[in-house]
Amino acid sequence: MSRLGTAYLRTLQALGQWIPYGTTIYERNWDVLIVLDACRADLLQTVASDTELFNAVSTVRSVGSSSSEWLENTFPGHPETSHTVMVTGNTWTDRYLDADAFAVLDEVWKYAWDEDLNTVPAEAVTDRAIALARRLNPERLVVHYMQPHHPFVPDPLDSDGGLARTGHHSNTANPWVALRRGDISPGRVWDAYEANLRYVLREVEALAENVDGHLAVTADHGNLFGEWGLYGHPMYTPVPALLAVPWAETDGVDGGGREPDLRPPEPLPVSRVYGSESDSCRLKSLGYL
Repeated sequence: MSRLGTAYLRTLQALGQWIPYGTTIYERNWDVLIVLDACRADLLQTVASDTELFNAVSTVRSVGSSSSEWLENTFPGHPETSHTVMVTGNTWTDRYLDADAFAVLDEVWKYAWDEDLNTVPAEAVTDRAIALARRLNPERLVVHYMQPHHPFVPDPLDSDGGLARTGHHSNTANPWVALRRGDISPGRVWDAYEANLRYVLREVEALAENVDGHLAVTADHGNLFGEWGLYGHPMYTPVPALLAVPWAETDGVDGGGREPDLRPPEPLPVSRVYGSESDSCRLKSLGYL
């Protein structure tokens, strides 16, 4: 990014830290909240008719333009967290969440990371959500999938020079950097982004058939494809395409059709030390470092 572009972003971010925006998830009605990481509202609206999950997708305003900001503005200090079971593939939980504040915080990314995909498979998150829903019957269940955030599982853009990943390591030229540089077309990245959403929605459908309760599907933040000259999802950036996230509702009924076989290590990882070598590699795979 040019010096002028960097200054422009920093100005937006400085304003964003002082502008209150969005309403938290706890102000809305749900028993099971499904969070699709970096999912634009218009993308989910486009593919919604191809699923049997919900009839309509509306738009709500997020409390953050990045996962870290969303986590920080949603959970710490909120009384409902003590009644919340959270199952997450998002790697920012170590820095922003206190496990002791939750009924259960199951950080699936710590033990189900796929080294070939460089992300947490959606299937692993579904398995743990089903298992905990049946065992604990929580008042609130948050299920945070990493998709459609890149790396894109069905279409990792390997044919485009490994823009999303290269072998077991992330390429610094992630799709949003490549788009900004003009190294790849927006349509090519959009197709991979959409395929990643369709991939995770199959798991959302499976979840809805294996848990009871009122389900809501949303996102922590959106993703920029050049709006305001920006790409990706920088922190503290009050841009509509980032803050406008989907909201769709349906009802789940546990038909017992899926028996999860994924089990976390016993005991669950309890280290709250952030910044280990493995954590850094995972953040790089997701384009954060």
